[in-house]
Amino acid sequence: MNKFLLSVHVLAAIIAIGPVTVAASMFPPYVRKAVADPDDQRTAAALGLLHRICRGYAAVGIVVPVFGVATAIGLGVLTDAWLIVSMVLTAGAAALLLGRILPVQARLLAPRGDAALQESRRLGMTVGVFNLLWAVVVVLMIVRPGSTTGV
Repeated sequence: MNKFLLSVHVLAAIIAIGPVTVAASMFPPYVRKAVADPDDQRTAAALGLLHRICRGYAAVGIVVPVFGVATAIGLGVLTDAWLIVSMVLTAGAAALLLGRILPVQARLLAPRGDAALQESRRLGMTVGVFNLLWAVVVVLMIVRPGSTTGV
């Protein structure tokens, strides 16, 4: 059962979190492009698509921590420090996505002027932090400090 839970956890992370990190990273440059050419319908459509990808895969992404916790319980590592840190960082990334990234993207779907450019720069930095949090979680999942598996 642990192999199944771990497989779903890893696949969900790849399938759900990967597209969010890519789409969220692409969003700020498209905002700048939309501000430069407000009549470009393709750029406007791309902004809408990137936001829908982030929103949709964020909803699917709940599978990642659910199956991660189930796997941790099955493996008896739920109280290991590396896992607790990973869960805190995952919660932080989720909070950034739901509380900052998605709302700002929604506001920037029809960007206008210098205010939109400034907000897209701040969004880019926020997305960078979001991506860094996920990178640290991946490293923790691979390295597992203090693991008794010897891997």
